[in-house]
Amino acid sequence: MTALLISIPISLLLVALAVGIFFWAVNSGQYEDLDSPAYMALMDDEQCPLEKQQEGGDQPADEARRTEGERSG
Repeated sequence: MTALLISIPISLLLVALAVGIFFWAVNSGQYEDLDSPAYMALMDDEQCPLEKQQEGGDQPADEARRTEGERSG
């Protein structure tokens, strides 16, 4: 019987805490936009980094240093 006198108030406190956290999350905007993050993961970038590197847009650091040395020397 004493176990019930201890466990029931503790369980009610935990339920009240969970409900409070839920309402805090709803009021702070955690559940406003649930669809956009899923679609953002599926959207393609304009150009992937490997294609940029093949076109000469982004050079690795050692190639950039080598071309700078050739220009100055």
